[in-house]
Parts: sequence; structure tokens; C-alpha cells
Amino acid sequence: MSRLIVPSQQPDHEGNVLRVTPESAGWGYVGFEVYVLRKGQTLRKETGNEEACLVLLSGKATVSTKQARWKHIGERMNVFEKTPPYSVYVPSDDFYEVAAITDLELAVCLAPGKGTYPSRLIAPKDVGIEMRGAGNIERKIHNILPEQQPADSLLVVEVFTPEGNWSSYPPHKHDQDNLPYESYLEETYYHKINPDYGFAVQRVYTNDRSLDETMIVKNSDVVLVPKGYHPVSAPPGYEVYYLNVMAGPTRTWKFHNDPDHEWVMESKLATKQS
Repeated sequence: MSRLIVPSQQPDHEGNVLRVTPESAGWGYVGFEVYVLRKGQTLRKETGNEEACLVLLSGKATVSTKQARWKHIGERMNVFEKTPPYSVYVPSDDFYEVAAITDLELAVCLAPGKGTYPSRLIAPKDVGIEMRGAGNIERKIHNILPEQQPADSLLVVEVFTPEGNWSSYPPHKHDQDNLPYESYLEETYYHKINPDYGFAVQRVYTNDRSLDETMIVKNSDVVLVPKGYHPVSAPPGYEVYYLNVMAGPTRTWKFHNDPDHEWVMESKLATKQS
């Protein structure tokens, strides 16, 4: 298996099935965890020096922090309902407690925090929805925690790629701290496949090909993107979902397309408009 793939495991006593830390990934900013909680199970964690964005991937819960409590949040019972999720932003030096009202799949997105902003609910109505691309590179975007919304480090987005389509395309990268042209952002991709016995294909490669891996990605795998371009393909018959977490020294998404393939977007958009 590629060193860039982190597979899910059976739940431990807390319900954790997947954990990526800066230390395990070999980078400096992004952490990512997934918990599968049974109805009635409770998870409590301190945030320490990290901020967190709790994304209710599926199921319903009551979520508490130092400042607030949100009862009975959650709406979709499967990510492929394609409705925006409920999420909760939690600052550093805080805690979160999640009580599962139904069976629950919870993503915990982590990055360095400064305690600048209070905890808050991110309801579905607060999530920006857009269609990006055209033709067979069209995909649906849910901007859960974009740079226009307050946070210290985190950027969080989820993407739905129809069967047979490509996303994160044209291939783009954000691995240079070279603003205003490009920002350095580490990134994780948490994949879900519909039907769940299918697969996605993801390539991660750099200009000099010192990193060049093409991976078969299964349901509930995470792909690490430390650098390079990182397109995704959904094979015919299988829808692909992924949750992206990004963070770096500056909280802005400035990317650079692969010049060999940048023309594809212009061509698809021109066809769509004609």
C-alpha cells in the first residue's frame, strides 16, 4: 500500500477508526480523525493547542463546548444524500463533547489554533454550495469552512464527484509559500464511495516526479497530500465523495494548475457555454 494512504480500522474504545497527526504524516499543520459512535455513545476531547472543525458526516448528535451546547443537530444519514452537513467550530484551549443521538460518523479536522474565535455552529444554511468545472470534470462543492469564514488555520470543504467524472482537475498544487501566487497548504482527502465496495483513483505528483504515485483508494481511506498535484477520478458506476482538510502558515487557498493540463478547464467551460 502507498505510504500516502491511511486506511480506516475497526473502532477502538472511543469509536476512533482513523487518525492522522502531523507527526504520523511527517508534516507540520494538519490533523484528521474519524469516529464511528453508536447511538448513546459520548466522545469528549480537549482541543489543547489545536482548533477543531467537527463535521457530522452522517447521523445526529448533541455537541457541547465551553461556550455553548447545540442539541439534536444533524440531518443527513448518508453523505451521498448530498445535503450540506452540520459542523461545529471549536477553538484551541477548549473541549468538545459529542453525544450520539443516532449512530454517527464524525470527522474531526485539526490544525494549530490561537483561540481567536469562539466556538460556533456551522449549519447547512451557512455552507456555500457551488458547481465547479463542466462536462466530465464537473463536481459539487460544499464550502464548510472557507477562508471567508473565521478560523485560525483550518480550511474545510467536501466534494461530490459523479461517476465517470474527474475532480481536483485540472491538476493543481499548493505547496509553495509564495504569496500572492501560491500558498503552502498540507491536505487530507477522506474518501467515501457509493456503492461502498467500489474505488476511486487518485494521483499525487510533483513537477520533477520525485513524488509520483497513482493509488487505488477504497471507501473510508484517507490520502495524504504533502505536496504536488492531486487529481481524483470516479470510475463509471461509482460516485466519489471526499472531505478535504487544509492548513499551512497562511490561511489562504492560492493554487497553481499544472500548465500541461490547464487548457482542459477552459475547453470544457467553452463547450458548456456554447
